[in-house]
Amino acid sequence: MDDTTKYLIHADVIASGVVERSDVVGAIFGQTEGLLGDELDLRSLQQSSKVGRIDVEIDSAGGETHGTVTIATSLDKVETATLAAALETLTRIGPCRADLEVTNIEDVRAAKRREVIERAQELFVEAFDETTSSSQQILEEVRQQVRVADITEYEGLPAGPRVEESDAVIVVEGRADVLTLLEYGVKNAIAVEGTDVPQEVADLSAERTTTVFLDGDRGGDLILKEFSQLGDVDYVTFAPNGQSVEDLSREEVFEALREKVPYNVVEGASAPRSAVAATDGSASPAPPSGSSSAQEPVGEGPPTTIDPELTREGADGAECTPQEEAATTEAADAGKQTEDRDDADESEPQTIHGHVHEVVGNGLVRLLDDDFGVVEEGAVSEAFELLDRSDATANALVLDAPLEQRLLDLAAQRGVRQVVSTSLGEFTKRPTSVRIRTADELVDESA
Repeated sequence: MDDTTKYLIHADVIASGVVERSDVVGAIFGQTEGLLGDELDLRSLQQSSKVGRIDVEIDSAGGETHGTVTIATSLDKVETATLAAALETLTRIGPCRADLEVTNIEDVRAAKRREVIERAQELFVEAFDETTSSSQQILEEVRQQVRVADITEYEGLPAGPRVEESDAVIVVEGRADVLTLLEYGVKNAIAVEGTDVPQEVADLSAERTTTVFLDGDRGGDLILKEFSQLGDVDYVTFAPNGQSVEDLSREEVFEALREKVPYNVVEGASAPRSAVAATDGSASPAPPSGSSSAQEPVGEGPPTTIDPELTREGADGAECTPQEEAATTEAADAGKQTEDRDDADESEPQTIHGHVHEVVGNGLVRLLDDDFGVVEEGAVSEAFELLDRSDATANALVLDAPLEQRLLDLAAQRGVRQVVSTSLGEFTKRPTSVRIRTADELVDESA
């Protein structure tokens, strides 16, 4: 019966005298006999195993008997409720007056479902939480082993595996910085391991295009000054003020590499970090002491060796590296750009700020070349078509409208390095080869 039980009828019974369990069972059978017909006769139901045994628990005290009655059934809901109502017709038990009241009809299957749910929750917490934690530990161990396996030594100094073969190297302060760059796919970094620059690194810088990537503190300034006396520095970049290279995110590392500047731009500056910060891809670089001001240099920086598997951006898996971004050229090139622009129309802006001032608010879009001359101009509503049909290579795109994903994708395909718009839309992916800013951000940076 236990296997087929659907419902349990629970009832309380009270008798005015002392009675036994057998008296209660006998009274139930006797007073319900023939009440509901042959199909619901309690004895017939027991014989056909549709009703289980009648369990009675009683206790006598003070001349009265109190107890509970439980009956298991495999009947349907209607038949079970009818049988329960019939039990309440009991008025006597033996010689004593009695009263039986049904208190509850329990759905056994619902109780089993609750047990299943509770047990499933326990199993989920015990089994799967352990598995998840273990998997995370395994993945972290694998990542750590890969990073450690990738790091090598060059003349006894911590270095990436591509330092010996690469045409360009990135000089950082310590082993942790090399590991951080390795994690982000940059494999041509070498550490000087302190402020005492090794002669091996100085000699290496004479043979390779060298970018010095240092912490944003006074220690970074001191290392740069010493390195410039011993080695050959081509480009300089710093972590944000107060931060170390090892603490930077992937985006911050690539941003810093994109914003590197030629060393001769900051040479002689009392605060090299401030000079580097003043030289970005949108404004004229801060000239060294005693030199004349120059227009913004734009060009290609040294190549950076990147692991393709670690440089995929977005769902499309396109590879992108820091050298694909706008960088700066030699200061001598800046002087030549200034001379070339003297021949241009005096009314044409000479900086991206000037173009932004003329475009924003006037419903225009402009494509600019490396010297910030106008390549194409038109109504902002035709921005996509203007860029799509242009045969010239544009360095920058300025538009008086929000930047949308469709136009951003096309700009990346056409080699545009900078985009300035009134605001930014929602992007599902952002190409790292394009620097994106709003007009307000550009004004704030130049302030």
